[in-house]
Amino acid sequence: MENRRLSFPGADGSSLKGLLNLPPDGEAVAYALFAHCFTCSKDLKAAVNVSRALTQQRIAVLRFDFTGLGESEGDFADTTFSSNVGDLVAASEFMERELEAPTILIGHSLGGAAVLQAAARLESVRAVSTIGAPFDPGHVKHLFTGQLDEIADQGAAEVTLAGRRFTVSREFVRDLDEHRMEETIGALHHPLLIFHSPIDQTVGIENAARIYKAARHPKSFVSLDGADHLLLDERDSLFVGSVLATWARRYLTVPVKSPTRQELRTDNRVAARTMSGAFRTEIVTRGHALIADEPTGVGGDDLGPTPYDLLAAALGACTTMTLQMYADRKNWPLEQAEVLLRHSRIHGEDEENCEEDDVRLDRLDRELRLNGDLTAEQQERLLEIADRCPVHRTLSAGVRITTELSPEPPTT
Repeated sequence: MENRRLSFPGADGSSLKGLLNLPPDGEAVAYALFAHCFTCSKDLKAAVNVSRALTQQRIAVLRFDFTGLGESEGDFADTTFSSNVGDLVAASEFMERELEAPTILIGHSLGGAAVLQAAARLESVRAVSTIGAPFDPGHVKHLFTGQLDEIADQGAAEVTLAGRRFTVSREFVRDLDEHRMEETIGALHHPLLIFHSPIDQTVGIENAARIYKAARHPKSFVSLDGADHLLLDERDSLFVGSVLATWARRYLTVPVKSPTRQELRTDNRVAARTMSGAFRTEIVTRGHALIADEPTGVGGDDLGPTPYDLLAAALGACTTMTLQMYADRKNWPLEQAEVLLRHSRIHGEDEENCEEDDVRLDRLDRELRLNGDLTAEQQERLLEIADRCPVHRTLSAGVRITTELSPEPPTT
């Protein structure tokens, strides 16, 4: 995904630092605003992965550091839950001025409670999602219960959270108790998607139940089975992002654009770009995006098909399309064509037509499954037609590949 560093004034005027994540080709169908968890930052791995999954579905994401956290200016000791909500509104106003107003709000943990509050103040929002969010913002007080008396008496106290020290003020604690979340959630006029793990040890699953009960329809709940509160397992955060993107599209008005002449000339190009991780690669073609990777056994993260999986998939897709098109033209009762493929490498001596024994050859084994009331003759004919699919012919004939250096640097 393409990243752009941005800054804008927060609720109190402090400069907030954000990161705009754009789809690989830079063309977004919608914009989302992401609120991170309590005392975390925009760079939390879960936030990065959720954003990455959303950009794969052409949804751009702005994630930023709340006042006094991460790269943003200001003093955390002067902030409250209400000021976090104000920062979200400020971020939305910035997006509306400079980019496009957000239609999706996403909040992780206390950030989830914040987006529920902010949604009522943002006319552009069409969908809201929470991840491991507390029903009551005051839930975070359990993180510094031992210092509550000191905070009340002295006006502030230093607390240690996740190995870092923060100053929590009396105003911060008081503000947590001033929000009537049940009324706020009940008045929410937007579709709501709730993600929560049943084994969340930081914010219990009962919080998700209370949010769900208070919300109006349409509302949805997704159980993050086996996930921890911070979604440390990359698979969990990528799952959240992919489900969220699919769900949100139901409520978005995706513009239909006519391609320009330049786009018509270049729409057959496929772009592949390396990402963080040993082998992870982002692939874009004609506005569609996917990720390629390698199995963990060879040093990858196993977050997508391997290059050879994609090669086999190309042959499989072309085969099924060709068979279905041929059967339709002949008015044959082919209800479904399924192809199973396996890539392997064999010694040249194992191949009948190979003149060299001491070589390794690539081999694709293809198994056809034809569903429908077909005669034996029709099935045999379709077996022959499978070898005529364009990708099969290309692979059999061989491909000439040319490579040159581009004068343009890669996008970031």
